[in-house]
Amino acid sequence: MKTAGSIPAFLVFSYFCSSNKKQTMAQKPSIPKGTRDFSPVEMARRNYIFDTVKEIFQRYGFQPIETPAMENLSTLMGKYGEEGDKLLFKILNSGDFISKVDEQELQERNSIRLTNKISEKGLRYDLTVPFARFVVQHRNDISFPFKRYQIQPVWRADRPQKGRYREFYQCDVDIVGSNSLLNELELVQIINDVFNQLRINTVVKINNRKILAGIAETIGESDRIIDITVAIDKLDKIGLEKVNLELLEKGVSQEAVDKLQPILKLSGSNAEKLDQIEAVIGASAVGKKGVDEMRTLFAYLSGFELNAEVELDLTLARGLNYYTGAIFEVKAKDVQIGSICGGGRYDDLTGIFGMPDVSGVGISFGADRIYDVMTQLELFPEEAVASTKVLFVNFGEKEEAYCLPILAKLRASKVNAEIYPEPAKMKKQMTWADRKQVASVVMVGEEEIAQGKVTLKNMKTGDQQSVTPEELIKILSE
Repeated sequence: MKTAGSIPAFLVFSYFCSSNKKQTMAQKPSIPKGTRDFSPVEMARRNYIFDTVKEIFQRYGFQPIETPAMENLSTLMGKYGEEGDKLLFKILNSGDFISKVDEQELQERNSIRLTNKISEKGLRYDLTVPFARFVVQHRNDISFPFKRYQIQPVWRADRPQKGRYREFYQCDVDIVGSNSLLNELELVQIINDVFNQLRINTVVKINNRKILAGIAETIGESDRIIDITVAIDKLDKIGLEKVNLELLEKGVSQEAVDKLQPILKLSGSNAEKLDQIEAVIGASAVGKKGVDEMRTLFAYLSGFELNAEVELDLTLARGLNYYTGAIFEVKAKDVQIGSICGGGRYDDLTGIFGMPDVSGVGISFGADRIYDVMTQLELFPEEAVASTKVLFVNFGEKEEAYCLPILAKLRASKVNAEIYPEPAKMKKQMTWADRKQVASVVMVGEEEIAQGKVTLKNMKTGDQQSVTPEELIKILSE
């Protein structure tokens, strides 16, 4: 048999079957690379980190704010250097965005110019630039010095790899409206307190952008300070030889690169390094100021016993262009991973939004990398995971009616408690409790109801005891 157009009927039938199958086939669930889902156990552990950080931020007098996930691209562009701008996630304009672009611009295939036409917003790259925008926009509603903390996700179009994600949380703490180096001292103390409480051994690396500016001036390349800092910042990742090659490719002279070598290899105690670098860049006014600031900060720090190791690292640059003074980077000693905290001073970040001469300093904790470190080192306490403290086993309607008022009293006493929603088999309910890592279960049968008691079972030891509802509340509230 033939169909119209002389196509065999069996081929037509086969095509429609195949087409229909494709339409009804379930889509394979997936998420974008560099992002992650988090299970209840993982969320409990993440919240343990957030709660620890938040508690310490508040201890030092910082207040919380939030800003939108997306900002105007005019707010974000040009604040992170050329490489940072490339990592911004842009959001397409609503509606028929391409209709506003003429044919010639499409043919030119100039991605930067085209982006400006079809995208006006972007996902935030960090929390610092949106904070600067917030300060200027709300300057009449806040008191200076303004101490804020912010815990929200950020997005970067980076290549995903171990410890590097496209969506991740930052826990920022900043002070704006004060030039005092006491603020830098407090930030180091916060770093020490956070990682001490999380039981992570760390080294806090500190440098000063004024010292780096002094180095650039001393080697005769002041106009290439950004190129120099961006290259130096990669020293740990790519090594000295490749850093030198990148500097030469950026147009830094061979003579300047040669002068830079002994500076990059300075060693000794923090005080000795400062003496050595001052001898090299002391003729630079900005470099001398940076050295003086570091001496003051280390003098402050000498008055405190810190668990964290604090090291002056003259190769630390941090690639973000807005830093102008002290810069910080924190690394875990016991795990090979990138920095888990970093930041620095920025003297005029608000100036680009029309509010000049407002100095600020802040640090950002990388919650996702901290999570990875704690997971690898098994540092999460058991109580960080447990959500439900006790589960009432459900044996039927009569037992439900007896248990529900006790359950309500436990919750009123701030005990996390629940009841299995249906009278399923005992094994199923106990397996469910075990998988949820519930610490105890309460069992009530006819005998317990007659006695006005309940049976409390410890899921870890298997021990059981018969107690009154009042005794149960007292035991579980301890």
